[in-house]
Amino acid sequence: MSKHLVLQSDFGLCDGAVSAMYGVSLSVDPDLKIFDLTHEIPQYNIWEGSYRLYQTISYWPEETVFVSVVDPGVGTDRLSVVAKTVHNQYIVTPDNGTLTHILQNIGIEEIREIDESINRLPNSGESYTFHGRDIYAYTGARLAADVISFEEVGRKLNVNDIVELSNPKAQACDGIVTGTIDILDVRFGNLWTNINRELFTQSRMEYGDLLEVTIETNERLVYKNAMTFGKSFSDSRLGEPLIYVNSVNKLGVAINQGSFAKAYHIGTGANWKITIRKVNTKQ
Repeated sequence: MSKHLVLQSDFGLCDGAVSAMYGVSLSVDPDLKIFDLTHEIPQYNIWEGSYRLYQTISYWPEETVFVSVVDPGVGTDRLSVVAKTVHNQYIVTPDNGTLTHILQNIGIEEIREIDESINRLPNSGESYTFHGRDIYAYTGARLAADVISFEEVGRKLNVNDIVELSNPKAQACDGIVTGTIDILDVRFGNLWTNINRELFTQSRMEYGDLLEVTIETNERLVYKNAMTFGKSFSDSRLGEPLIYVNSVNKLGVAINQGSFAKAYHIGTGANWKITIRKVNTKQ
């Protein structure tokens, strides 16, 4: 029985690129079950591609094969690889930082370089700009369909050599928690930080507390205000901000039925810093 095949890219759906990846995969095995993670990763945004894998992969069965193509270096000497996670799932991708969040938060057991002399779409050898179709979808489909084993992908590489993006850790000291804004909950404009719930509660933050939130980028103050730490959006009034625990067990910042990101022009990445401290309400 074939494995699930899940596709992610920054290609969008306005042309035939994703359809071509489907076609190549189904040509390998017409019975493959193919699913989309997302094809709306912002162009060239390797960081977001890495995070969306981390956000999603744990909810899929063992042996699921993920193909992730956010590849501004297509055609260069960056490696094409398949990584096997500690939970026995596979990720087919360029080794350009896309594996950062999986490596740091879930774990990678083994990684292999794709042998393009074998695992490449026939008659595509002179094309160097669509590896998503010619290498990644083709190899992912062959692996998912059991045409090849993981060992037949290519030579084994050192997990310690996987390319990682800069990803500073959240910290807590003297009741002050600092971190970064990793990603947006795009549809609703909520901010997802890298501060996990355990670190937060260790700093004696409790539901119902009033907290001061400061957001800065490149040493420029963007936002500073107090808000409640709530279990759900109903713990704040319509249009009010709150802090909550999101679906990946990290702290989120939101406006009840509004977009925090749009309201305050907030971006994401290591240069977007957030600081949280408890407000002293004693008179």
